[in-house]
Amino acid sequence: MEGNAKMQRTYPQGVPCWIDTEQPDVDAAAAFYGGLFGWTFEDAMPPDAPGRYLIAKLNGQDVGGIAGTDNGAGAWNTYIAVDDADASVQRLVTAGAAVLSAPAEAGEGGRGAALADPEGAEFRVWQARRRTGSQVANVPGSWNFSDLHTADPGAATAFYGGAFGWQVDDLGFGLLIRRPGYGDHLEATTDPGIRARQANVATPSGFEDAIAWMVDGAPSEPARWHVSFTVEDRDHAVATAERLGASVLGQDDNYWTRTALIRDPQGAEFTASQFTPPSG
Repeated sequence: MEGNAKMQRTYPQGVPCWIDTEQPDVDAAAAFYGGLFGWTFEDAMPPDAPGRYLIAKLNGQDVGGIAGTDNGAGAWNTYIAVDDADASVQRLVTAGAAVLSAPAEAGEGGRGAALADPEGAEFRVWQARRRTGSQVANVPGSWNFSDLHTADPGAATAFYGGAFGWQVDDLGFGLLIRRPGYGDHLEATTDPGIRARQANVATPSGFEDAIAWMVDGAPSEPARWHVSFTVEDRDHAVATAERLGASVLGQDDNYWTRTALIRDPQGAEFTASQFTPPSG
């Protein structure tokens, strides 16, 4: 999913397109993530507007956002691209979703809404206008993937498959969520070398369409969407996060990645992931 600065990155309907975090102290969150990932920030709200919303940038390209909240601990949100926010919300409600925030304008950027799937996992939909979504991904300091944690993968597959056309492949080591045709879109727009690059590290068939992972959770685990970021060095990211006030909740080394589960100083959890393919 690596972006190209020469062309604005766009997202077909059904592809996760944006992430942001809601934080009680926006400035403190910007200091933490700026220190960890090298982000700079642009204030997206007019000076007289209520609330705060910062656009996080990596080398001048949009990565995600930081919003203010009065609702306790921080949290990360995942947005899914749609062509029509209002029609999509109606369709999702019919499929069993609950509306948490009705479709609303976000200035010139677009129109969005917040929902919860039938198991209670919160997600958002985004009808892009000026802001089409994250402009850089899968490079150190940027969004890697969002993972759906669910105790019922079958029900989740049925809901999201019907809503967005997703397919779920059991790769043995994980459940890969694909949006068929996404690889063709990337190849035709911002990432013409995607298939050749993935072939060099022997990724599974269809990985060019990869948009997320599904994690089979315990029955007692609340359903949720979880955000991962690419890092150059997992251990360095862990040390930096701890120095900046975060807590490291766990680490894992597997066939493809070295990861750490981190809770930021205001309570938002995310994963730092170092890509370590077998050929590397």
